[in-house]
Amino acid sequence: MSAPPPGTGSADDAVIAEGLTKRFGAFTAVDRVTLRIARGEVMGFIGPNGAGKSTTIRMLCGLVEPSEGRASVAGFDVGSQSQAVREHIGYMSQKFSLYGDLTVRENLRFFAGIYRVPAGEFAGRMRYAVSMAGLEGQENTRVATLAGGWKQRLALGCAILHHPPVLFLDEPTSGVEPEARRRFWDLIHDLAANGVTTLVSTHYMEEAEYCNRIALIDRGKLIASGSPGELRQRGLGGVLYELECSPLGAALEALRGVPGILEAAIFGDRLHVVADSGAAGTADLTGLLRGRGVAVGSIRPALPTLEDVFVHLVARGLETRAVG
Repeated sequence: MSAPPPGTGSADDAVIAEGLTKRFGAFTAVDRVTLRIARGEVMGFIGPNGAGKSTTIRMLCGLVEPSEGRASVAGFDVGSQSQAVREHIGYMSQKFSLYGDLTVRENLRFFAGIYRVPAGEFAGRMRYAVSMAGLEGQENTRVATLAGGWKQRLALGCAILHHPPVLFLDEPTSGVEPEARRRFWDLIHDLAANGVTTLVSTHYMEEAEYCNRIALIDRGKLIASGSPGELRQRGLGGVLYELECSPLGAALEALRGVPGILEAAIFGDRLHVVADSGAAGTADLTGLLRGRGVAVGSIRPALPTLEDVFVHLVARGLETRAVG
């Protein structure tokens, strides 16, 4: 699956945040986040758990008051016009929000009431939501008995019953099997093709490839934004090597402080090492590791993934803060 062409951004942006900040006592959960999302664009909000994604989304939804900064959604100020914001957005929280003891139809009717869907339009919108979720013939099925992927698509159907121009999806695919996640992204792209603006948070780095643009966040700070291709092209400041070696922990420790080694991190069952170009090659790394008792299976140059870029940017940010 590939994302549609990136949004260009304009004065017509559907979501604008400038210096958005949220503090809880002495703890800063979101630190001066600034971003713009064009109408019809799919923006991925990428970062680990606890990075500040959910708090940012809740501020943009008008559910949490910012400590500093400003934001507008669908043309409405989130501070002074929060009710209008909520009437013009669809929102899926990371916790499943449907009622398990109600049927598919009853859940849709409940959310139609919440969103003030006109009675004369309910039947048509319910048919669309049921079709989108792939639940034709199961309108009277209790939601608690549905598989996770169906629940997820039904929750999306409930969130768009009132035809909102902007969608906020907070880790909607968490805990859902890969095939169901891919089908869910197909639905997001269908909505974007009809002009719906979407901000979707996730900690699945591979899902960033499905977005027009992505914003990388860590420890409450926005550390980079751009299309997936743009972020990969920024490079890592050196040559990336992928190593199959064992034990990984010993290999990582052996590379710490070695001249010419810029970064090293464990990726699954392998090691990714960024070396200063010309300072280290495959033979140098192999000899170094074997000299420290590490068994090296293979070592080869690799193209950086978005996860590599994210790790690089986080490490650079930590170094900057340490120096500051």
